[in-house]
Formats: sequence, C-alpha cells, structure tokens
Amino acid sequence: MAFRFESLDIWKASGGYGSALYDVAQSFPKHETFAMGDQLRRAALSISNNIAEGSGSASNKDFINFLNIAIKSTFETVSILYMAKKRGYITLAQRQQLYGQAEVLVKKIQSFKKTLK
Repeated sequence: MAFRFESLDIWKASGGYGSALYDVAQSFPKHETFAMGDQLRRAALSISNNIAEGSGSASNKDFINFLNIAIKSTFETVSILYMAKKRGYITLAQRQQLYGQAEVLVKKIQSFKKTLK
C-alpha cells in the first residue's frame, strides 16, 4: 500500500532539503551538537513529517494547516542557517545554496496549497 504523501513532489523535495540540513548540522562543532545542530535537525524533520501527517487529514482545510506548519518549519531552518553563518559554522555559499532550496520548497508548498482550496 502506498501512502498519499509518497507521491507528493513537495514531500520528496522536503526530504532532499532535510537531508542537506542534516549534513550541515553534522558539520557543526561538537559543542553545538545538542543546541543549534539538534534544533536544525528537528526543524528539518518537521517539514517532511508535517506534509506526511497532513496528507492523511480528513479535510483539505486540515491538510492546509499542516502545510502551513511545514512552511513555518522551513522558515525556522533559514533562521538557524543565518545564525550558523554568523557563528562561522557554515560558509556564505552554503547558506545561500540552502536558502535557495528553502525558497523553492516554500513556493512549491504554497502552490500545492492552492490546489487544495
């Protein structure tokens, strides 16, 4: 049995973005493992999890609420990446690349939301 979310491009894209964020978090200094790194991983995982969870909703309105949470979690990752750059944990190029991925992901989720209204 295939679950609805497995066929969604936004879920697949969120997994790719999340994986990239996990790689970045793994490169943080050891003292950030349970602080910024853990927060980045949780926010990254929240994006795909909310898309998956929302896809099982009984109504489109409920699904849209989960998609809004996924967007907010994406914004959270962007904020964390700014701090990571400021602290010297990632380069400007890394931040810009991940920022671009986040921007595309948010646009895709917003476009998908329009199909549910």
